[in-house]
Amino acid sequence: MRFRFASSRLRILYETGVGRYPPEAVTGFFRVMAIIAEAVNERDLYAFKGLRYEKLKGDRSGQHSLRLNTQWRLIVSSLLEPDGRIMLIIEIVDHHK
Repeated sequence: MRFRFASSRLRILYETGVGRYPPEAVTGFFRVMAIIAEAVNERDLYAFKGLRYEKLKGDRSGQHSLRLNTQWRLIVSSLLEPDGRIMLIIEIVDHHK
């Protein structure tokens, strides 16, 4: 699945491995990004039960979360562009805050 980043902070993390996140969040981020890159569509993400690909509600309506580990989540949104669907990588959030 094609993807792009909503922030330069996440793009830099993806390209260099450098960012202001705990090591366990970064490890999970790269694991999940590899799964997104290999996915054909969103159904593939639902198939990975450990990711807990879930629709979000309220202020985050239209977005989904993917589990990086027990504490950290990757927030994404699926967008339809003229040349097909793309996954917008929005942010890494602390699930407990």
